[in-house]
Amino acid sequence: MQRVWVVLSVVAALGPSTGVAAQASETRRTPIVRAIETTRDSVVNIHGQKLVAGTDEESATELRRVNGMGTGVIIDARGYIATNYHVVEGVRRIEVTLASGRTTTATLVSHDPRTDLAVIKIATDSALPVIPMGTSADLMIGETVLALGNAYGYEHTVTRGIISALHRSVEVNRTQRYDDLIQTDASINPGNSGGPLLNIDGEMIGINVAVRAGAQGIGFAIPIDRALVVITELLSTERVERTWHGIVTRGGAADGVLVETVQPDSPAAGSGLVSGDVITRIGEFPVATPLDVERAMLGRHAGDTVPLAVTRAGSETRLDLLLAPARARMLSKEDRCWQELGLKVEPQPAGRVQKLQARYRGGLLVTDVRDGGPAADQGIRTGDILVGLHVWETITVDNVMYVLEKSREDNLGQLKFYVLRGRDTLFGHLTSDTILR
Repeated sequence: MQRVWVVLSVVAALGPSTGVAAQASETRRTPIVRAIETTRDSVVNIHGQKLVAGTDEESATELRRVNGMGTGVIIDARGYIATNYHVVEGVRRIEVTLASGRTTTATLVSHDPRTDLAVIKIATDSALPVIPMGTSADLMIGETVLALGNAYGYEHTVTRGIISALHRSVEVNRTQRYDDLIQTDASINPGNSGGPLLNIDGEMIGINVAVRAGAQGIGFAIPIDRALVVITELLSTERVERTWHGIVTRGGAADGVLVETVQPDSPAAGSGLVSGDVITRIGEFPVATPLDVERAMLGRHAGDTVPLAVTRAGSETRLDLLLAPARARMLSKEDRCWQELGLKVEPQPAGRVQKLQARYRGGLLVTDVRDGGPAADQGIRTGDILVGLHVWETITVDNVMYVLEKSREDNLGQLKFYVLRGRDTLFGHLTSDTILR
């Protein structure tokens, strides 16, 4: 009993007696503390349930419900959040908890399984804090980095480490491979996926994506420069709002974004915008990156006039851009097949296909395969005959277009494909490369 009273008296003595919150000294507010203070409110926790196939000991057709968790970063004050696709894949009800403790549901806006990145959105009545963006172009081996995320469900866990290596390639499984990753010994655990890797200035320089099972001090992140290229396309007004502006930009300009290309017959071309212009503002939205261009267009519709502030030959000019529907530049079926799957195909007579395998009603002969495309990555060759995608047969190019549309509408992710090579039927998992270059 005496020991209990001693402990209680010590605790009471340590606590404040005036009711005034203790104030940490400035010497304790290190760069690491300031970095976390700057970014913490822009990091969210993501959780939900998904159905997965049973284990080997269970029935192959039995599905079980498992809890999933991950992390996201707020990239737009209106509630747009970037994360890894595997965090939200198959989750029917995506729940997001903000730093304030408020929990709300999110919708999947856009995703790219090939790079394992996704954008989700939550509804908000007030502007949310946006994560500060850094660059991965100047990273140094040995520099201090911080990981922030929902590690093992412990929200807003902070870990510290260094950059151990750059340009790592990691194969997680036979369908998911990452290239050009940052390796760090900052502890990255299950639940950290989709969260930020920060430099000492509190800027996001990577998105945490993977850990090496069974190893300590080996974690990986997608470099932010690469991630932003994908996220910009995922958040493009063409994908999200179904509108088209025709501006192709790149960073590097001193006070805005450099217009690299203006697509022919586009709204941008009609406004008078030309290659070499520097866009400094869209409406009331200042722009400094290609992502800012797309963010500035969100919420606008076809037929809306968007004012642009442009620097040209050292002087500022103002232009009016009239947004057009995205269908104004729809690709042909053949172009979509080449861009999204990396294939050129042509229909084959049913009789020829059935001589090889009688159970197929027809198929598409592969006449060309794009280097580095999804089909090439899965080993599809010229001369193969594509006979099925997902659960549908592929007798005509229209069949392929139907599957691609269903993939977008229903977030199918990877599509199982079947090809005839000689008399053998081969299969694999194809990820539609829906990012328009």
